[in-house]
Amino acid sequence: MTTAISKSPRVSIGVAVYNGERFLPQTLTSLLAQTYRDFELIICDNCSADRTEQICRSFVARDARIRYYRNAANIGAPRNFNQAFELSQGQYFKWSGADDLCAPEMIERCLAVLDQRPEVVLAYTKTRLIDESGAAVDDYDDRLDLQFETPHKRLSHLLWNVWMCNAVFGLMRSRVMKDVGCFGTYPNSDLAFLAALALHGPFVEIPERLFLRRIHALSVQRYPSAHQRIVMFDPAKVGQLTFPNWKLFAAHLSAIHRAPLGWREKLRCYSKMHVWLRRWGSGLSIDVKFAARYLLTRPAQRHLLGKVETDSQAPSPTEQEHGAISTKR
Repeated sequence: MTTAISKSPRVSIGVAVYNGERFLPQTLTSLLAQTYRDFELIICDNCSADRTEQICRSFVARDARIRYYRNAANIGAPRNFNQAFELSQGQYFKWSGADDLCAPEMIERCLAVLDQRPEVVLAYTKTRLIDESGAAVDDYDDRLDLQFETPHKRLSHLLWNVWMCNAVFGLMRSRVMKDVGCFGTYPNSDLAFLAALALHGPFVEIPERLFLRRIHALSVQRYPSAHQRIVMFDPAKVGQLTFPNWKLFAAHLSAIHRAPLGWREKLRCYSKMHVWLRRWGSGLSIDVKFAARYLLTRPAQRHLLGKVETDSQAPSPTEQEHGAISTKR
């Protein structure tokens, strides 16, 4: 059965996928089962080598709200997520990975908040972690209900509490996303995105657990460090010298500089960066040490510096580095 789509849908959903054949059908089914129906669903396939394309085309054939785009080469996770937004037309936007699930009421509940409160830039629901079979693993509290009037208070609360960045899979105002810009091509850039978004307006957390984030070996254990995740974020730079943690730090400073705030409020926001340094400042020295190793390593061996360790030595999901798209490709 084909479902018609209005000329200008109010909501756009962007699904970024790479080799997602295992869980993609469940993800698409959960999105198409939303109680709110006026949306377009954009799938950006990052040059998958499995049955992802066939699965997507079969869903396109049965629902006119779906548009499918396939990249000629793997452009990295951030560019693929960003492309989904760039192709969207809706007043509101939601990202989705290719392995997570949403309860049927999720978009309807988030949309009601954004419609009723024009100052809110993002509405998201609480998170339940699920395993490969879909069974509940744990309830995760993001603690990003940023309903403070002043930007520096929102930024401070976010920096103290953010970890898994599940809020990026909430519903956002497209016009604010355009002002902020999306993800950078470095690991954990979704954290900088959320910080920039918080400087533009409040976040509202809906208390029901309507977002089901799937935790499985390939998503969270394969790339435990920022330098190992370069292969996901910018494949063209594998084997090159990068400073991902410095880029993340600089992105926060840039977000404050670009925010539409008075100079006094900007100074208050800059002062809150001590929280960032306290939580993630060690990454700056890690980058410097990595650069020293890189320069002392023979050119032919440099590509091995970010080599993935065995899964048995990877951290558990609750010990992971922060980030949501860090675990999606």
